[in-house]
Amino acid sequence: MTADRDDKDILADLDREASEYIKDAEIQRILNAFKLDAYAILDLQPGVPESDIKMQFRKKSLLIHPDKTKNPQAPDAFDRLKKAQAELTDEKMRERLDEAIADARMLLIRERKWTVDNPELKTPEFTADWRAKTREVLIDNELRRRKQLKAQLAEEGREQRKAEMEIEERKRKRENEVAWENTRDNRINSWRDFQKGGAKKKKKKAQPIG
Repeated sequence: MTADRDDKDILADLDREASEYIKDAEIQRILNAFKLDAYAILDLQPGVPESDIKMQFRKKSLLIHPDKTKNPQAPDAFDRLKKAQAELTDEKMRERLDEAIADARMLLIRERKWTVDNPELKTPEFTADWRAKTREVLIDNELRRRKQLKAQLAEEGREQRKAEMEIEERKRKRENEVAWENTRDNRINSWRDFQKGGAKKKKKKAQPIG
C-alpha cells in the first residue's frame, strides 16, 4: 500500500513538473514572439477564421494564466496574449496586419522575379523568408506610423501654442482697456486743471515798464 502511494505521489509530481515545463515553454514562446505580429503571438497562421482566434486564445490563456502558474513572467505573457487577441478581433487592425503580410509576400516575389504560381512559394524555406520579410514590413510601417504621430503631435503643439498666444494677447488687450478706462477720470481732471491754469495766465495783465 505504501509503495503504491509513493508511486502515485511520484507520478503526480512528474505530471506537475511536466505541466509547469509546458507552461514555462509557452510563456517563453509568447515573450519571444514578434510583438507587432499578433498571429505569431497566438501561434496562428494568417487568414484563420475568427472562431479559431477565440478558441486559440482561450486555450493559451488557460495554460499560462497567472493564477495557474508561479512563473513570474506569466502576467506579461498573458497581457501580450490578450492584446494579440484584441488586435485580431478588431476588423481594421487585423486588416492592416493582413495587408502587411500580403505586401511582404509580394515584395519577395518581385525581388526574386517569380510568378505567383512558382512552386517555391510552398516550401518551408520561403515560409521562413516570408516571416522575416513580414517582420521588416511591420517594423517599417510602425516607424512610419510613429513619425506621422510625432508630426501630428508637433502640429497640434504649434496650434495649441498659437491659441494660447492669442488668448494671452486678448487678455493683455482687455487689461489695457480696463486700465485705460480706470484712469479716465484722472486724465479728464488733469486736462481740466491744465485748461484752468492756461486761462489764468491769459487773464494776467502785463506789467508796465519803468
